[in-house]
Amino acid sequence: MQRSRSRSTITGRSAPEWQRRASKQKGAGLIGLFKRKGLSKRSEEPTSNATEGVNEKGSETPHDPAVIDSSIFYLITTDILGPYNVPWAVSRMGYGPGFALYTVFGGLAFYSSLQIWQMFVGLDSTRYPLRNYGDLAFRIYGNWARYLFNILQMFQFFLMVALITESNGQALAQMAAGKSGTGFLCFVAAEAITATLGLILGQIRTLQKLGWLANVAVWLNIIVIVMTMIVVHKYPPNYEAAEIANNVEEGPVVTSANWPVGLGLSDYMGGVMNCVYAYGGAVLFNELMAEMRRPMDFWKSLICAEAFIYAVYIIMGMVVYSAQGQFTYPLAYQGIPSSAYSWQTFGNAVSYTSGLIAMALYGNIGIKVIYASVLQDIFNFPPLDKKTGKILWVVIVPIYWGLAFVVAAAVPQIANLLALVGALCIMQFQYTFPPLLKVGFNVQKDAMLPEETFDAPTGELRRVDSGMKRWVRGYMKKPIWNTFDVLFGLAALSTAGLGVWAAAINMKAQFESSGITPFTCTNPAG
Repeated sequence: MQRSRSRSTITGRSAPEWQRRASKQKGAGLIGLFKRKGLSKRSEEPTSNATEGVNEKGSETPHDPAVIDSSIFYLITTDILGPYNVPWAVSRMGYGPGFALYTVFGGLAFYSSLQIWQMFVGLDSTRYPLRNYGDLAFRIYGNWARYLFNILQMFQFFLMVALITESNGQALAQMAAGKSGTGFLCFVAAEAITATLGLILGQIRTLQKLGWLANVAVWLNIIVIVMTMIVVHKYPPNYEAAEIANNVEEGPVVTSANWPVGLGLSDYMGGVMNCVYAYGGAVLFNELMAEMRRPMDFWKSLICAEAFIYAVYIIMGMVVYSAQGQFTYPLAYQGIPSSAYSWQTFGNAVSYTSGLIAMALYGNIGIKVIYASVLQDIFNFPPLDKKTGKILWVVIVPIYWGLAFVVAAAVPQIANLLALVGALCIMQFQYTFPPLLKVGFNVQKDAMLPEETFDAPTGELRRVDSGMKRWVRGYMKKPIWNTFDVLFGLAALSTAGLGVWAAAINMKAQFESSGITPFTCTNPAG
């Protein structure tokens, strides 16, 4: 595999202590966080880490590159909420705009994902490996960008855990209600039970078989998707849930080819931000590529995953919306009425299981990102494999899940919370950051002159010039592409701002119209 030049060649700054320390730590990447044995990155290449690819007993660990690289497809497509909110998003936009926007956002997501891949293979090296999105930002724009990206990434994982707590809480409360609806489990209690299960799973510091878990989650979701598309055409919508979520009373099903009449800009943007949420995998792409034996092949998994996601989302969105129209619920399988309780329960039970898998993955990753990027880097906390680190882990996990429960219980509005996560976090990592990072990457790379030299042993870089002159020279090597990417990034940032505004407006309106309050006992899913 073609190796990239080291980071210092491009930026002229030596790697900081945290990165030199990270490059020497075994399994510092995403799968390494879970201490998954048998995954040695690019073992055929020389490395400064004498223990890399060696297990705790000192013997070489076997690995299967095909298994490692093929599991990337499942990791990209693992999304507990993405498919189920598509019909609701289409109900906010109508057939035409819904199809068009899912297609456009899908194409732009593929474009920005390829940019992340290009930057990764251009900057990753054996001596200074890229491990996460924050590393990529640091190589191009410096330490301030790394902290910004890491903080936003931690915030996204936390909100995704809160979303799963809420969706699984709704599922548990629906199952407890029974076909007659006489059974009752307080919604906030159902969320507390779900958060407690997450807390228990969170105490497991090592998650082996990560690719296997992702594989299972994908196929569990496919089962529920197929079931939902069939059942919604056999039974009426869940009118009670639709009244709470959409503020519509029982009546005939109405669909729209264009933007639905009676909705405002904030409603349309709520649908758009739910659309954005569907393409939110880029936040982990650097971590996934860091674990691949052949990162140059990432584009193959990306094409398969993006095509799979797009096809499933479009088909499910259109099929369910055509059956339920304005009554479409934000989580499609919970839009099945209690009269089809067995099917409703099947969807809830299977999704609850896949939700637990997602909770184990996102919660574990989220806490470890916080520990490594903040507590360990900034406050010098001990490593997690030390006794003190293990004790701190036991303390941090309940705090993390307790806060996730508070957020989920305080905002019992799954669609609006999804829109907020899409606007605040996913829009940035998938659409805003990649093109702006690519511009910085292009400018620094293209500004290099043949007479400039870099001494690898000493780390000394000799440049001809610096400052604005250098930036302009680099920018003008690809003026059209760089200008397009700048405009793309700024447009995405503006759209994100509009999405945050819409989510806030819609949250306020739903609290006023639905009667559902924070920490409510009434299940928002009916």
